[in-house]
Amino acid sequence: MQTTLSEEFMNTPLGNEAAAILRKCVHCGFCLATCPTYNLVGDELDSPRGRIYLMKQMLEGAPVTERTQHHLDRCLTCRSCESTCPSGVEYGKLVDIGREIVEQKVARPPLEKFKRALLKKILPNTAAFRIVLKTGQTVKGLAGGLMPEALARKIPNVRLAGAWPPARHPRRMLVLQGCVQPAIAPDINAATARVLDAIGISLITANAAGCCGAVAHHLGDVEGSRVMARANIDAWLPLIEQGIESIIITASGCGTTVSDYGHLLQHDTAYAAKAARVSALCKDISEVIAQESAALQAKLKPLAAPKRIAFHSPCSLQHGLKIKGKVEALLTSAGYTLTHVPDGHLCCGSAGTYSILQAEMSKNLLANKVAALESDKPAQVVTANIGCLAHIESGLNQSSKTPIGHWIELMAERLI
Repeated sequence: MQTTLSEEFMNTPLGNEAAAILRKCVHCGFCLATCPTYNLVGDELDSPRGRIYLMKQMLEGAPVTERTQHHLDRCLTCRSCESTCPSGVEYGKLVDIGREIVEQKVARPPLEKFKRALLKKILPNTAAFRIVLKTGQTVKGLAGGLMPEALARKIPNVRLAGAWPPARHPRRMLVLQGCVQPAIAPDINAATARVLDAIGISLITANAAGCCGAVAHHLGDVEGSRVMARANIDAWLPLIEQGIESIIITASGCGTTVSDYGHLLQHDTAYAAKAARVSALCKDISEVIAQESAALQAKLKPLAAPKRIAFHSPCSLQHGLKIKGKVEALLTSAGYTLTHVPDGHLCCGSAGTYSILQAEMSKNLLANKVAALESDKPAQVVTANIGCLAHIESGLNQSSKTPIGHWIELMAERLI
């Protein structure tokens, strides 16, 4: 796609990157078929191709308007279009650039501004989020059915953490603790620690590390995400120097961000090399378990009875990290029967803060996803991302009471 940058963006790192991405697009339209928002509303401007045109006009000097902001806001950044694109267009990077520009040029209404500021303040802060969550869970429990069902279903159920083995093995890996995951589902990382301990790997944490920066990034606050990335790098580097093998991510949404630190900080002379080193060490837990699968199989008890599992592959896993089929193979090897999930490439509607800021679109995507996951009558649903887990839990059929968890918890339950 031929692009002539305006003077504002010409010969700038941001403009040069955007132009290089735009030039790869041949506007073939393959992306429309796999775009969840286009499939819902049928509006070209709510498709990757339409949004690319809007961003191209913006970069060429056209006025930046609320219309552009509206359609970029409605993008899930699921990156399904990237998996479809025959030209290798890095749409996710382009839409991040577009949002950063729009956030600087188009003022939001006061209420919208307040909501976004609140989300950036509370979600990345585990302590603050835990207080909000526990308050909601307490009120939900005490209300005795008086709390509106729509609100009650959005409050995740209480989940307890299991034991975390002490660090006792020469092989060590570091885990990203995350921000909302320790409050919503504290056993995910603990279960990961137990599984890795069983195969001779100790999982350790860095107390000074925090949110990966994804929340701020997707809200257009790219500099805020850089601040969080630098803080994590500073917390992790001493442990990296001590010889940890990998930085393990148990939430694929966080994984896409940490694996991109090298790109995020590429122009930061003080952090570029450090960020690239961290990104190179970042691994989704499925990648580690796949490498150690033989050792793990020897540590698993046989299934007491056949069990049918529906696996929801998060967009961040299959489209962001480009990890496809790995978790499914691990579950099958462990003896589970995977049910058929139609349209498994489509987003559940969680997408970070999307389910809050674009509630109606998210609600429709959730209904479609739950129908697909439950269509083959699984005994349980599992996923690989905390945002998807909490969102899908809110939409699962209450009468069927299908449980949902992280797939690594299934492995931990089976340890000898």
